[in-house]
Amino acid sequence: MSKQHVVLAGSARPAKAGATRLRDAAPQDQVRVTLTLRGPVVTGDRIPVERSQDAEKTKAVLERCGLTVDEVRLEPGSIVASGPVSAMNAAFAANLGIYESPDQGEFRGREGELRIPAELDGIVTGVFGLDQRRMAQRSAVKGSGFHGSFTPDDLAKMYNFPAGQAEGQRIGIAEFEGFFTADDLQSFCDRHGLQVPQVEVVPLNLEPLSAQEFQQLSPQQQQDEIDAAGEVMMDVQIVAGLCQAAQISVYFATFDQQGWIEMIDRVVADRPVAVSISWSRAEDNPGWSGNAIDEISKRLEGATKKGVTVCVSSGDDGAGHQSADGRAHVGFPSASPYVLSVGGTMIDASGQEVAWWEAPGRRTDHGGGSSGGGVSVHFARPDYQQHIKVDSLNPDGIRGRVVPDVAALAGRPLYDLTFLGELRPNGGTSASTPLWASLIARINALLPPEKQQRFLTPLLYQGGANGTPLGRAACRDIAAGHDNASNPPAVGYPVQEGYDAVTGWGVPDGVALLKGLH
Repeated sequence: MSKQHVVLAGSARPAKAGATRLRDAAPQDQVRVTLTLRGPVVTGDRIPVERSQDAEKTKAVLERCGLTVDEVRLEPGSIVASGPVSAMNAAFAANLGIYESPDQGEFRGREGELRIPAELDGIVTGVFGLDQRRMAQRSAVKGSGFHGSFTPDDLAKMYNFPAGQAEGQRIGIAEFEGFFTADDLQSFCDRHGLQVPQVEVVPLNLEPLSAQEFQQLSPQQQQDEIDAAGEVMMDVQIVAGLCQAAQISVYFATFDQQGWIEMIDRVVADRPVAVSISWSRAEDNPGWSGNAIDEISKRLEGATKKGVTVCVSSGDDGAGHQSADGRAHVGFPSASPYVLSVGGTMIDASGQEVAWWEAPGRRTDHGGGSSGGGVSVHFARPDYQQHIKVDSLNPDGIRGRVVPDVAALAGRPLYDLTFLGELRPNGGTSASTPLWASLIARINALLPPEKQQRFLTPLLYQGGANGTPLGRAACRDIAAGHDNASNPPAVGYPVQEGYDAVTGWGVPDGVALLKGLH
């Protein structure tokens, strides 16, 4: 061992089982690593002098080793660096190779212990990213529920939800059809070992059907109500599974323009911390009157001033949003600048989370669907999105509001749910939306009083101390998957690194978002 290097404690790794080393990694190939620094995560505003000194020293040593320091994260205590394989081998005695295994194919890997420059002994506690072996098998992300669907515990772990159950928070759920069944909520909670939360059914200008009224409907009407109730119970169970200690208000209103006004008026009055709305129509649907969109959006703006984050699904029909005229469309109220628009992802065959797209990219009787997203034709691009570079697919499109803002699981393997006494997995952006509402409530309960009850959306686009937008820092970027073409239109918005009009900033890292909002 060189006197200039010391063993990095805890870095030993055996060869991957069943893998064969094919060759040395090419010296010029680029590698990106994350180094962790000693000491706990900094939870306050002040960065200890020792943390800054450790970061400065580590940066200087890495640069002398021929590496580039790309990012210094003082709060958690980590440094991101990049450079060629040759420099990584020299800096960390890694002896990087290209391996092959039946379950992963070719990948970059290593064996044994790492060594670090002696100057960093006791400062650097880990070097991660040299070895690309898979540590999350399909079974690990498949979910532990019915047919592999994701349970509340799976979702909380997948998106790194912070501790707690949204104590003291009110969460609103908007419904325009269907009914609530306490028996299904009880069964769902029993199945997952959860406390049944307090759920308040709030009829506005729609009273959910009684059992007697339901029996008087025609068979087709009954089926329509059952389908709608399945959506209601999905919303309620997702929130209940993640926020057992919250008060859940389920608002019922008619599905006309009046119902929207009634709904948002009540939201403004009640001032929940978050509201989940899984309903929309294309913003340029001729059924909308211009003043309805304006008045609904005005009320949504009022909700933001009271610190309410209204979460709205971006839709399940890709760039076409329920329209088959060959043009791109976005939904309303998802397109309003006064909501948090939520898109969708899925888990692909390799276990990777990617943008949600299932042929033909829109909902049909035989399945399909994809994350709604695009550029508004009605709302100008708000101030907080001025730096977002997404153009409309329509040649005559304006520089409008871009949706979605964020995303979460919408497609396979779906959410583990109970309906009419049966296990019935379900999904869509109608599921990713209440998940985000739940996360906001969980986080709000943990924030200091002066940071609580804030409209989240513009905060996601603002830069932190290092200039990085909160959305980038607090979301896991989804840069893979099909575009959201819905045939028609045949072309969708691309999925790309950073913000895009399919999954927005990406899916949440709840703990990171909590830290960013502190």
